[in-house]
Amino acid sequence: MLHRLNSLRMRLALGLATMGGAGLALHAALSVWPLPQLLKLAGHPTPAPWGGTALTLTGLALLPLAWWLAGTLTAPLSRLLRALEGAVLSYHDGEFGSSVAAQAPGASTEMLSLMRLHSELGQALREQRQHLAQRELLLDTVVQNTPVALLLSDASGHVVYTNIAARQLLAEGRSLQGSHLDRLLERAPAALREAMEGGEDGLFSVDIEGTEERFHLSRRQFQLQGRPHRLHLLRRMTRELSRQEVASWKRVIRVISHELNNSLAPISSLSHSGAELARRGQTERLPQVFASIGERAAHLHDFLSGYAQFAKLPAPQPGVVAWAPFLERLAAHYAFVLEGEAPTDPGRFDAAQIEQALINLLKNAHESGGNPADIRLQIQSPRGRELRLEVLDRGPGMSETVLAQALLPFYSTKRSGTGLGLALAREIAEAHGGRITLANRSGGGLGVSLILPR
Repeated sequence: MLHRLNSLRMRLALGLATMGGAGLALHAALSVWPLPQLLKLAGHPTPAPWGGTALTLTGLALLPLAWWLAGTLTAPLSRLLRALEGAVLSYHDGEFGSSVAAQAPGASTEMLSLMRLHSELGQALREQRQHLAQRELLLDTVVQNTPVALLLSDASGHVVYTNIAARQLLAEGRSLQGSHLDRLLERAPAALREAMEGGEDGLFSVDIEGTEERFHLSRRQFQLQGRPHRLHLLRRMTRELSRQEVASWKRVIRVISHELNNSLAPISSLSHSGAELARRGQTERLPQVFASIGERAAHLHDFLSGYAQFAKLPAPQPGVVAWAPFLERLAAHYAFVLEGEAPTDPGRFDAAQIEQALINLLKNAHESGGNPADIRLQIQSPRGRELRLEVLDRGPGMSETVLAQALLPFYSTKRSGTGLGLALAREIAEAHGGRITLANRSGGGLGVSLILPR
């Protein structure tokens, strides 16, 4: 390091020493010899050695020499700076193939070291660019061939990127880049359009070639190159839901079998004991035996009636529903805070069924683990639009996996849950021609929306 530093200093020192020596020689020639002798022989006055005339003449004579010496000393550095400038401009344009010559005439040790480091930097940037290109190609291949439909849009709603699944779902395989999302959704199925225009993640159904397909929509906001973008992910859930339904039926069969065995085994044992007591004539214990049999039978009846209610949901009988008594009956089951005002116009739906659905949703909200005082019920009923009843809590919310399966019959994350609350609410909503959606709330908690047509 010291050797390289001294090399540059040595050149500058030699240049300054040369200029100093040349200046002294010129000044001596102009003020001592031979110019004063020549002037004296010609009969002209000689300048004083340190007078203004001698110094001025010395300065004027040194200017060309100084200019030539400065150009000679700085020429290698100027060539290096021009080469570096061209290389930096190439980097700015994304071209890393340019390099500065490793050898240059007149280059100092420092310049040679800088050129070598620059060449190593260019080589490192080229290798990193190749690696990034390979990774981008791999990522694009994975994204393009994933079954999840991905659509990236910018802040103005224009499509920036789509994969094959998204193009097949929205445009029959045609390119979507540059299209406006609103115009694309005008040709999309109504359920897909409503889900994309809404602000929540959730499940929806679309009829594709005569077959009902279930999708899960999720959205993410992020910054790309300093600009806001939104990523829409549409996951086809039909096969997964079918698999989960089969698993759910297996679970319910196991639960029912377990409960039947737990009830029938004591009933069988008690019946045998009662028969033995009657044979012996010990009738004083028979009432207790019959009471125990009745308790087990009543428990079994209550257990099975819950499943029967889900399996045999009657067709809804819509009618005009006044909000005040409806909300009063609902609050008698589970406490909640009404967010905003109730609609001034009465609702029109099957009051008993919708009340049961909301009871199930409020029950889940109270069992979510959040503060019961934070449970809200929100009713939105814009004129000419759908009725929206939303139950909000501040519990832990749901993971993506649970959100995708929460509406399945018999699916429950609770140890003692039957998995029928949300499924029954979904059945009631769909029987009314509506739907139910679930979404995690910002700040924590879950929002469950019961949406009914007007």
